[in-house]
Amino acid sequence: MELNKDLLLSSYDFLLDKERIAIRPLSQRCQSKLMVYDLPQKRVSHMVFENLVQLLPSDSILVLNQSRVQKARLLGQKETGGKAEVFIVEYDGKMGRGLVKCRGTKRVGDRFLFGPFVAVISKVMEGEFILSFNQNVKEILDTHGKLPIPPYIRNGESDEADHKDYQTVFAKEEGSVAAPTAGLHFTPEVLKKLEDKGIEIVFVTLHVGLGTFSPIKNEKITEHKMHSERFFITSSDVQKPNAAKENQKKIIAVGTTSLRTLESIYNHQTNRFDFDGSDFKQTDIFLHPGVEVGSIDGLVTNFHLPKSSLLMLVSSLIGREKCLELYQQAIKKEYRFFSYGDAMFISRFSCIN
Repeated sequence: MELNKDLLLSSYDFLLDKERIAIRPLSQRCQSKLMVYDLPQKRVSHMVFENLVQLLPSDSILVLNQSRVQKARLLGQKETGGKAEVFIVEYDGKMGRGLVKCRGTKRVGDRFLFGPFVAVISKVMEGEFILSFNQNVKEILDTHGKLPIPPYIRNGESDEADHKDYQTVFAKEEGSVAAPTAGLHFTPEVLKKLEDKGIEIVFVTLHVGLGTFSPIKNEKITEHKMHSERFFITSSDVQKPNAAKENQKKIIAVGTTSLRTLESIYNHQTNRFDFDGSDFKQTDIFLHPGVEVGSIDGLVTNFHLPKSSLLMLVSSLIGREKCLELYQQAIKKEYRFFSYGDAMFISRFSCIN
């Protein structure tokens, strides 16, 4: 029996010249290109991002992820000599969970030095480590940590400009190891225009972990297991998309993280969002063709890497073939790709006159 191509990893590959990968954002974030795909009309338009305001109904809901990127990289050396890097994903007090990069086999008891600070491996897991530090991990990251940026941007070496460029203007809750990049296009002026039009903004928090960007290794994508990520939305804010559903107003997610948050708490039977707002929850939701997405009416997103779970998420909304077709259009029209690149708005309602 022939396998469904939508569920094969190799079906999500495409060629992209290095020149199309943005290594810096535009000086004016909101002047990035915006590809608009009107799904009901199957029409494509091209504009600048700040014009997104014109496409959204005045009584719609816009959902933004307010997670802030933390300084997660620690550069130092092994106690026995040799360079070492520790990448912290989560921490609590003097304990941290993350990755360790250095030569040789890594074992429990290995010690790493970062200036006056010491980290010791206390547990080895599958590809990750639990480390014990000699001081509060947050204090160490604040003083010695480097902001992580993706490896395809200047080989992952961040600088002072990235401390501003790689955060959304509404970033608030620290905890991500990568930015919710669709939100990077927004400026205070664009947010003000949205507010003036009567568009209500709802903030969620999903702390982006390494799992979102971990390569899919199984040719059958249904065998891929997403790592869990922590998310939160207040009990008062969760009522706003519920009211929108009841009154048939449009809900637009900004970024794949906002969509994954909404879809994680959406009940397809009741058409409601269920979240008590008491504490952070975990989600490992994996959206791809064949998985129904019912929580939103539109998605603002960037252009993602080949064979990535994010590309599959976009394909769950418009289909794999259409998604790859739009990516080819973006390449021909010289769109800028990935984290610092241009944006796409997928509308499940007619938004183009």
